[in-house]
This record gives sequence, C-alpha cells and structure tokens, in this order.
Amino acid sequence: MEEKLPQHRMQITDDLDKLLQILPVTIRQSVEQHPQKSSLIEIVLDLGRKPEARFSGHNCYLSDNLISREDLEYCVARVGHFSADNRAGIESTLHRISAIRNRQGNIIGLTCRIGRAVFGTILMIRELVESGQSILLLGRPGVGKTTALREIARVLADELEKRVVIIDTSNEIAGDGDVPHPAIGRARRMQVAHPELQHQVMIEAVENHMPEVIIIDEIGTELEAQAARTIAERGVQLVGTAHGNYLENLIKNPTLSDLIGGIQSVTLGDEEARRRGSQKTVLERKAPPTFQIAVEMWERQKWVIHEEVAQTVDHLLRGKQPIPQLRQVNDEGEVSITRDPSLAPQTALTTVQNLVEIPIKPSGLRASGKMIPLSLTHQQPNLDFEEMLDQSWYQSEEITEKVRIPGPNGEDFPIYVYPYGIGRTQLEQVIGVLRMPIVLTKDLDDADAVLALRSQVKHHSKLMQLAKDRQVPIHSIKSNSIPQITRTLRQLVNMDNPETNEAEDLRLFSKAGNDDEIEALEEARLAVEQIVIPQGQPVELLPRNSKVRKMQHELIEHYRLRSDSFGDEPNRRLRIYPA
Repeated sequence: MEEKLPQHRMQITDDLDKLLQILPVTIRQSVEQHPQKSSLIEIVLDLGRKPEARFSGHNCYLSDNLISREDLEYCVARVGHFSADNRAGIESTLHRISAIRNRQGNIIGLTCRIGRAVFGTILMIRELVESGQSILLLGRPGVGKTTALREIARVLADELEKRVVIIDTSNEIAGDGDVPHPAIGRARRMQVAHPELQHQVMIEAVENHMPEVIIIDEIGTELEAQAARTIAERGVQLVGTAHGNYLENLIKNPTLSDLIGGIQSVTLGDEEARRRGSQKTVLERKAPPTFQIAVEMWERQKWVIHEEVAQTVDHLLRGKQPIPQLRQVNDEGEVSITRDPSLAPQTALTTVQNLVEIPIKPSGLRASGKMIPLSLTHQQPNLDFEEMLDQSWYQSEEITEKVRIPGPNGEDFPIYVYPYGIGRTQLEQVIGVLRMPIVLTKDLDDADAVLALRSQVKHHSKLMQLAKDRQVPIHSIKSNSIPQITRTLRQLVNMDNPETNEAEDLRLFSKAGNDDEIEALEEARLAVEQIVIPQGQPVELLPRNSKVRKMQHELIEHYRLRSDSFGDEPNRRLRIYPA
C-alpha cells in the first residue's frame, strides 16, 4: 500500500519517470511495479551486487541479477556530466546521481537520489523565515534539508517578493541544466564550477547581484563559514544547511564553530570564577553568531528550534541546559509547540532540561546515614559564632612590638598592613622585590592600614565597622593581581609618582624568573615606553605561549593600557593599544 503524504503537504512533482529512464529495463520495471514507489528515497547500484531500493525505514532488492559494468555504463551515458564532487543530474529534474570510483577513476557504483519538490515543508517555521533573521538547518542525510531550502527559496521570492539568490554547488536545489526547476519560484540560481570555490561564488553573489537573501546548501569548510559571516555582516539574510545533527556538534567542530560565534578559551579572574562556580580557564563564545536561529531536523515532521543561538551556546558552554522549542505538525497541518524535557535525545548535550544548573545529589557519609553524632559527653563547648568571628580579627604575632624607623619624608616606617581576602604570597612577592617598608600583620589592632578586595569590603559591614572604630584606613583593590597590588602599595608608602616614568622591576611579573620570561616582559616594556605611550600607536609583540602572554598582560595593565591576544597557536601574540 502506497504511503500517503499529509494533507497539508501537496507533492507537486518528483519526475520519477525521468529518473527511471536512465535505469536498465529490468530494474526500471521492478521500481514501476513497487507499491511504495512514491516514498522511494534512493536507488543503489554497486558493481557485483544486487540493485537495492531504499525507503524510509526499510530497504529491498529490485532484482536477483548482479550489477555489471554494462549496467553502470548504460546509466552513466544517460545522465549529465559528473562534476569534481562526483555528482551529476538529469536536466529539468531535482534528482541527484552520485558516483563511487575505484583507484583508477572508473565508476563502480551509483547512488540515484530522488529529488522532490513539496509545498508546505516549512509550515513549522514559516514565521521565522519571514522574520528576516538568518536560519541554519541541521540534520542527518535524507531528513529533508534540501527540500526545505527549496521551499524557503520559493516562499521568500514569490510570496514575500524578496531578491533571492541560491548558491547551488551540486545543482541539487534547482536541478541540473541551465534553466532552474520551477520549484524555486522566482529565485535566481548561481552554479558553482568547482565545489572548493563555493566560498568565492558566495561573495560574488553579494557583490554583483544585490540579493536580500542568500541560500546555501552544505556549508562544510572554514572558508565557506568565513564567507557566510562576511555575508551576514553586510545585512543579507542567510539560509543554509551544515553537517551535524545537533547544535552541540558545531561547538565541537573547529571548522564550523564560527557559524555559531566561534569558541575560545579565556582565563577568568578569581572573583568571576568564584561567582560562576567554575574553573579559571573556561570556554566562551568569541563573537555574535552568523545565524541567529538554528533548526535541528530530527524527523520530517519533528523539528527543534533554537530561537536565540547566542543564548543557547552561552548556556551550553557554562554547563547549563537550555529548553529549545519542539515543533511538530500532524496530518491536518496543525503545528504544536512544546518544551517537554522528556522529548529531548538523552545522548546530546542539550538534554532538554532547566535553564538553571541541576542540583547535585548529596553524597558522602552524611547523606548515606553513616555519620553518627558524638555523645553529649564528648562534645566541645559550644562557642557563639559572633564571638568566634570577633576572635579571628586578633591573632597573636610572633613579634608584637612595633619597630619604627623614620622615612625620607618623616614617615613612620615600616607600615603594618592587615590583608583581607588577598593572597599573602603575592603581597610578599611585591614587598620583597620592590623592597617596600611594609610588614604584614594578622592583628587588626596593630595595623596601620587594611588592604582588601573591593568586593569583600562592599559586602562586609563588620570589617568596615572595626576599621572605623580603630580609625584604620581601608585601601581596596579591584582584583587580586600583581599590578593592582603594586599600585596600591606604592601609593601607601608614597612611592607612586605619576610624573616619573621609571623602569618597572620585571621580576614582579615573572613566575619562574628565567631568561625567556624576562626577555618577553622586557619586549613588552620597551614597546609601551618607546612606541605606545610616546607615539600613540598600537604594537604587536612576538608570539609567546599562554603562560608568558598572561605575564605580559599583567605588565600592560600596570601601565593602565589595554592589550588583547590574537592569532592561532603557536603564533598567538599580544597587541597593545594606546590609551
């Protein structure tokens, strides 16, 4: 019994008879007599094997006779020219014939794919197509991506009267021959002589033919992804397809990740890493995505819609799971939109869950019930929390007596500093290298000043009250970095004179202190002091590894200038910008 299309999908043509004309007589008759020929997907002819017909969900042999070289030559003689990607077509049809060749270049197999033009394919996303935003279609082969592109081209060109240009690399969207198939309506078609030049034809279409919409099938190389971004940045609506079943496939694919904004590794500050609850090195989206909307075509009547690709990618990179729209259409043409988590594939990263992180199930001795409380006789005396907190501000030092030496301007040196929320190792490094008259203390009563993170001061009224009662000034810094600490400590001991441009001690910013690190820091210092500041020009430094680049970034920050890393490893380097 023949498979019927849903009522809302009216098949206009599949030109099956024209495809059957290229097949040997026995195979042609077998297809014509098959009860499900209207749902035929492709016919496979491999040398020395039985001819096979493939349908949605099952396959069957068309004959018991094995395919011979004469059978293949009979078919090849009746189709168009095979291009560089081993694809050919039949003029005025949408069928595609793909060849398999041996090592000598001879054809030993054919895949005859049936091309159909169908109305109503894009019913589920029609309002998204009309919105003017760029749309990316994802899905496995045979799910109907090219059929959807054909319908989108016709709707945009005929019903919305837009200037539409199709980049038809394999003549699969608009058919073989010089005259496009009527299924694309008034849309224009540009053919591609060589598949590797598809990106050039994409740019040529924008520059020469003034389109409002460009339609591309199978974006598969980095050059094509870059060309797509260039087109999108010129204000042209893009509709295209790419390899991959799910949006996460593009995140993992370095070649095509630029379509969804590109992925880069960044290092967070301590405060931001604590706020996110993540590691300091994380993945972030590099730029706005080329396509604002992504459509995962799971089945012909079941699509998942990511309405904001940028937001979805950000959530996935931060370990959150978005809930995209799941759209389905029934036989009567009614579209249903749901967000049911149980309908998502469990194998994908987008296991459609909540937008917030899933609480971790408690584990360990307490959750298992194996932690037994001590008896009352063994419990320690219960101290009041506020009392314990108060005691923490005053810790005895090994040397409690302050020793004061007059400074050059009559100051009382050394200055006793109480650090709060700042790494003691970094403080000691700055004090030691710059030989500052500063002593770190753990007792707030002995402190001449408090040095704390700005975020800690803002949310800690107890610290502010204690410092106020003892008339101890609080010096806050934005981040726990060497430049911030150095600048504040210099001001504290009156060593910071903005009018004098003395050479910075590069050992502050060096971790291992080896020659390579000192050389890289010296290069950055000379670039800043001899070019960026006096001449107001940006400077690019030599390529360095990530560890050394981080040191250079800290040194540039000390000069209150901005710097960025750019390029790919191992040629990634710093660019310093004037203020």
